[in-house]
Amino acid sequence: MGKVSTGFSMSLDGFVAGPNDDVQHVFAWMTRGDTEYTLTTGDREIELKISAESAEMFDDAINAIGALVAGRRLFDIAGAWGGKHPLNVPIFVVTHRVPQEWVYEGSAFTFVTDGVQSAIEQAQAVAEDKKVAVASTTIVQQCLNAGLLDEIHIDLVPVLLGDGVRLFEHLKTTPIELESPLVVVGKGVTHLTYRIVK
Repeated sequence: MGKVSTGFSMSLDGFVAGPNDDVQHVFAWMTRGDTEYTLTTGDREIELKISAESAEMFDDAINAIGALVAGRRLFDIAGAWGGKHPLNVPIFVVTHRVPQEWVYEGSAFTFVTDGVQSAIEQAQAVAEDKKVAVASTTIVQQCLNAGLLDEIHIDLVPVLLGDGVRLFEHLKTTPIELESPLVVVGKGVTHLTYRIVK
């Protein structure tokens, strides 16, 4: 089975979004580089300008992912990514309420109502040797508490937000030891990848 990994852009004081889920400051680095990079979500293209170092890291990360696990709140905030996530992989949404309009033959979404561990297991079965990416803060926290996460990737942005959504808010099984990070410096961002010691 592939590793279970997560990746977020984060402020220096630990927020992955500001108040009201505002991500403009943590995503600002994606428009300040000199290399054009295009992602597609739904039927819309997102044009980024990132550094060459960040572009290479993006390519490696995207090609390594075989499935995505997200929470229902993120699914709703993102508008179901217009029906197609930029990673273009199967998506497993952990939820208590299945949105029936997204349940049909060929849908990119599988709705999992029996918990995070089940969602991770189903995603790993589909991803095979590729990584399973975890995309929601609450799901990341649940994975850490259950010992399911193998790797944490942080795009550390030089900004202090002071308030908002924290990535590591409700951890119950601390301390969690991490290996020394792999570090890639891009324009306006430092990419840090940590493996979790198990």
